[in-house]
Amino acid sequence: MSGPLIDRQIALTDIDEHAAELPTLDELTQWVSRVFAHHPDDERWELTIRLVDEAESQMLNRDYRDKDKPTNVLSFPFEGPPGVPLPLLGDLVVCHAVVVREAEEQSKPLAHHYAHMVIHGTLHLMGYDHIDDDDAEEMEALERVLLAEFDIPDPYLA
Repeated sequence: MSGPLIDRQIALTDIDEHAAELPTLDELTQWVSRVFAHHPDDERWELTIRLVDEAESQMLNRDYRDKDKPTNVLSFPFEGPPGVPLPLLGDLVVCHAVVVREAEEQSKPLAHHYAHMVIHGTLHLMGYDHIDDDDAEEMEALERVLLAEFDIPDPYLA
């Protein structure tokens, strides 16, 4: 397979109101493909990216992370049956309203922040985390490299 298979699902309450702000399937594919290009031996190539409203994000964050508030991105790695290799990486759930708000608060172009959230979430699906300082440094360094390939500045600079 030459690249990721991405299923882009839209679950916003009023899609017409937000359509111009949403990333295209091509943009999502480019961001995810760049992550996979840095992991050429990884066989997992399929994921779903679901763009949701704050209510759904809050419900998922509450039910799966015990945090009763909407969040920018949630990653749900696929856990297949033991011994049955499937090309499924998992699901990303991105809350459009939170990404828009954060981009505005951080004075970033919306597309840059979306790229960061999709790359960040995809890395989570691939097993990266930022629970301890060493893991966070490794993940953030890779995010910086991947984003720089799109001419997106370091998202962790103050």
